[in-house]
Amino acid sequence: MVALGCDHGGFELMQEVIHYLDEKKIPYRNFGTFDTKSTDYPTYARKVVNSILSGESEKGILICGTGIGISITANRYKGIRAALCSDCFSAQATREHNDANILAMGGRVLGPGLAVKIVDTFLNTPFSEGERHKRRIEMIDEV
Repeated sequence: MVALGCDHGGFELMQEVIHYLDEKKIPYRNFGTFDTKSTDYPTYARKVVNSILSGESEKGILICGTGIGISITANRYKGIRAALCSDCFSAQATREHNDANILAMGGRVLGPGLAVKIVDTFLNTPFSEGERHKRRIEMIDEV
């Protein structure tokens, strides 16, 4: 299960992500927002984080205008590793090295074609880099 959340700045790009998930038959839960009316990104970051921390969802995707605010909010929670990605290499590396559980993107930064490729990379790349990276993740969780 993938948890989705966005504010008004990420709404349109999230529609592209939802289309991709539907096409690939990837299950998701959309926590909103559901239109372009101005709203606050921490509300949606919190809902996605709670879905992951409760075990309801394995991964999350968060989108705001730049991806910055929503990723900062998500990273305030212990056990969350949200990575702001604007390219496929970073999406792959954050899964392989950091076992990131949330992908953050900027709706005003990325075009839909690239965003969908980033989502595909993030969702299909396993954590595979072994002990040294696991040790670093544990160190992050201690902070």
